[in-house]
Formats: sequence, C-alpha cells, structure tokens
Amino acid sequence: MTAILGISGLANSVRFKRQKWPGLDEREYRISQGHDAAAALVVDGRIVAAAAEERFNRKKHSGAFPSGAAEFCLRQAGLKLADLSEIAHAFNYAPYEEIYSLDPVSEELFDEVFSREALLGVVEDFAPDFSLDKVHQVGHHLCHAASAYLVSGWDECLTVVIDAMGETQGASIYHTRCGDIRRLTEISANDSIGILYSLVTLHLGFDFNSDEYKIMGLAPYGDPDRYRAAYEAMVDLRPGGTVRIPILRLNRTRDERENYLQTRQWLAENLLPARDPEAEITQEHRDAAAGLQALLNRVVGHICGHFAGITGQRKLAMAGGVALNCTANGLLMRSGLFDEIFVQPAAGDDGAALGAALFRASLRGPLEHRRMPTPLLGPEYGQPAMAEALEDFADRVKVRHFDNFAAVAQSAAERITHGEVIGWYRGRMEFGPRALGNRSILADPGHPEMRDRINAMVKMREAFRPFAPAVSIEQVDKWFEVPPRTALPYMIATVMVRPEYRAALPAITHVDGSARVQTVAGEDNPDFHRLLRQVGELNGREMVLNTSFNVKGQPIVNTPRQAIETFLGTGIDALYLGDFLVTRA
Repeated sequence: MTAILGISGLANSVRFKRQKWPGLDEREYRISQGHDAAAALVVDGRIVAAAAEERFNRKKHSGAFPSGAAEFCLRQAGLKLADLSEIAHAFNYAPYEEIYSLDPVSEELFDEVFSREALLGVVEDFAPDFSLDKVHQVGHHLCHAASAYLVSGWDECLTVVIDAMGETQGASIYHTRCGDIRRLTEISANDSIGILYSLVTLHLGFDFNSDEYKIMGLAPYGDPDRYRAAYEAMVDLRPGGTVRIPILRLNRTRDERENYLQTRQWLAENLLPARDPEAEITQEHRDAAAGLQALLNRVVGHICGHFAGITGQRKLAMAGGVALNCTANGLLMRSGLFDEIFVQPAAGDDGAALGAALFRASLRGPLEHRRMPTPLLGPEYGQPAMAEALEDFADRVKVRHFDNFAAVAQSAAERITHGEVIGWYRGRMEFGPRALGNRSILADPGHPEMRDRINAMVKMREAFRPFAPAVSIEQVDKWFEVPPRTALPYMIATVMVRPEYRAALPAITHVDGSARVQTVAGEDNPDFHRLLRQVGELNGREMVLNTSFNVKGQPIVNTPRQAIETFLGTGIDALYLGDFLVTRA
C-alpha cells in the first residue's frame, strides 16, 4: 500500500511577521505566505480524503499546521501515522536559500518559516515518531499544476497556474502530457497579477488574500472605463504571453517590500484614496472594482490565449487562487480559445495539499485516471452523532425524524417553495471554498427579497454580494445560456441567465445578467439532485439558491453542533440535519 499525506500552509508565517512588524493594521498581517492550510490523503493512487484546517480549528484561512485535517484524513482511511509512505509539503524554498541570505531579516524568515528545518520542526510536533526522511517538499506551483492536471481526466492539456505567489512565481504555464508536467515558462511574483489584485482589494477596504471574491461581486455595479487609464499604466502585456507590473517593483527597502508601501502609495496618488473598511462603498469604489476585474480578465486572456496558440492545445486545466475568479473563468470559457476548460474546485492553497500528494503519488505508480467528481472529501457525521448534538440543544429546538430520504426531500422542497430559508447538512463535507450541496443554505431564487434577506439576516454580509444557483444538469440550458447538459459542478464560472428569465430569478441574477452556476447530476450527489427534482415538481424549476452554511467571518460548518449553533444564531427558518428536521422551540 502507498499512502501519501499532502499538506499545505506555513505554520510560522504570521507569527514571524507579527514579531518583526508589530503594530501593523490587522489586515496587513495577511500580506504573508502560507494561509489556507489543508491536508489531503492519496492511497494507492486514489483520493481518499481532503479538508482545510480552518474547518477544524475554526479560524478562517488558517495557516496553522493542519493537524485536525490530517487526523481526519487518517481516520477516514483507517490508517495510523506509521502507515504513511510519506508526507508531502506544498512548498519548497530550498532552491532560493541563497536569495534569502542577502539580508538579515529575510535570512531569519527563511530559517524560521520557509526552511526544511522549520517544516520538520512542525511535523515532528505533530508526529514525534514519524521518520523525517519520509517528509518531502514539492514546489508550490507544481503542486497547483498537479492538482488540476492529474484530476482533469485528460492525457494532454495546457495547464496554467496563476496566484499571488508561489515561492518566487506569480504564474506558471505547463504543457502536461501522459502524466508529465513540463513547465513552459513562469512569471515572477514581481509581476504577479494576483498580488496586484489583492493590493487593490486591500486599498478598497477589504482583506488582502481573503476578500478578492468580494471585488469580483462588486465589479458589475461599476464602470470599468472610469479608471481604465490608471489600470493600463499598472500592467504591460508583454510579447510571449507574459506580463510586467512596474508598480510592484517600486518597493526598495525591506519594509517597503514586505508591505508594498510604495505600490500602495502609487494607488493612492494615481487610482483613488484608500477606503477605510468601515466607510461607505461609493460609486468610485464600484468603478475601481470594475476596472480591476476588467484588467484581470485581459491578463488571464492574454496568458492563456498566447500559450493555447503556441501549443495548439484546446483543453485547459487551471489552479491557483486567481482560478477561483468566476468572472474571468466564464469569459475564458466563452472566448472560443478552448473547447474545454477544467478548473480544480479547491484551486487555492488548500488544493495545493492535494497537488502535493498527487504529484508524489504519481512518481510511485499510476493514479486513478478520471475527472474529479464533486469533491465530497471531508468528514461525515452519522445519525447518532447528530442526535447527540441535538440533545445538547433540547431546550431550544424542536426535532422531527424522517424514516427515509424521500420524506426529507419532500419536506425541504415544500419549505423552499413556500419562501423559507433552510440549512442543509448531510453527507461528507465539501473540499474547497464553496458549498456544493452538503453544507449549504438553500432558498427559492424566485423570491425578489430573498437575496437581501439572506445577506442581512442569515449571512450577515455586504448587501452587494450575489448568490449562486444550483440547478439540475437536466435543466441548466433551460434557464442559462449554455448547451444542453453543460456540466459546471464546482460553482467556478459565471454564465448568462437567459434574458427572459432574469426578472423571474432575482435572487441569483447579478446586475450584469450573469450567475455563478452549479450544476448537479444524480451520479455526483444523488441526495442534492433528488431535492432539486422535488423542488421542480412543485414549482417547475429544478433550482435553488445555494450559499455556504456559515456567517460572515466564520468557516463553513463542519460538525452537527456547529450547524445547530449557526442555525440558532441566524434567521434560517429550518435546519435539515441528516434525516432530522430542526426548528426553534
């Protein structure tokens, strides 16, 4: 048996930054490496389990060593640490040690955060008896590439990784074929469109390396032409499919480089003043978001289009944090550059843990060669665990137990079509940032007030934020401008709502007529698919509004107790916890 545990995250990163740069704005500590720690287990070439550490320690985007996630993965497979063939970490800074030795602070950063010795220290704390010779390091972008290509189901494709930063890279492009991942070129982190997008996110009053998806949601409310000249001055699209971003190179001193101080000053002088996080979002902020999204769309199209041309590849696999930008993905899918595009659903750094495990496993033997299904790779809690959790809230809830799932689906569908908001918790937790039908808040997308109601009373988040529809694969082309049975199972791209239905679907139709669609097939998630079919029997639409089961600032719920607590702390009308219906006492 070959069992490889992949891990991501840099446990000492934020601690080091707090020590060396005390007194920063709290949001500035996110200008650092190694967030979104996760663990993933591959046994004999098959993905057995994967989860982000934030779901266990309840700290959103946690970079802590993924002990909770790793322990879950081992339990899921019935293995002990001693059974592991190796542990693979999704960073390898060893080739860059000499660069980090050029000044005392960066040398200390390397020693305490990036070095193999730092990694072995946290592994030894987690697994004191594990042989450290079996701990391996894999380049960060190679992990992202492996996480996309090796689960795409394709023998050959173009694979593109775009994120804020690997070890020193902002983007890497690969020609992947017959299991071989061959790098064509890379773009330096000094010219990273991901870093620039995050810096403007911070400038607009949101969190660096966390809230970029909010900018994506804000952008359709703005005019991208208002700040076009400023954005065009920021980025130079180069021949050869690369980019140069001069304003990222303005930072000279150690402090300036650490926190991009000169770049941020340039934004204040040439774009617009920085917004305080508590200040009102004005039209100029919406226009700045629109211009930024338009810039990202151009850069992604420039990179992918060039390398599609020189390789002749009509299939594209993508990963890295920028690959979570649904608007850019949707435009790429409609561009005609590719016949098929696959975006790995855990495209951020949590997915790098999966890539580390898959890459090392590919060196040992053949992998299971198929397209990744809906990534239901996290923990599952049975009816006894749910009943035990409900006992602790007996004075606050009423509970009804159903004898079969058909009755659950019928009851839930009736509540949805009557305008209620329900929590939906069953089966294994999803891997990646988006709830795909097992840890979800669901509602009817046809109710005009539903988006505002859920934003205000349930999610407790910004009013401009859109919600996504989950629709049966049988009906996706009826409501959206896609060919019949188009599979979009990961909620990873926007498509256009058919014009004749936009007014009828106000809760999921964004101001530009788009929607971030998730298709659901019976073979991928039979229970969720059955619920959609049941809703369709009642109102003709096999569709629900689907958003993640959490509130602002909280990771998606993991355990039954967390589901009950979140239900009771929000305006959710009812909770379907496995085969239990939970309402307030």
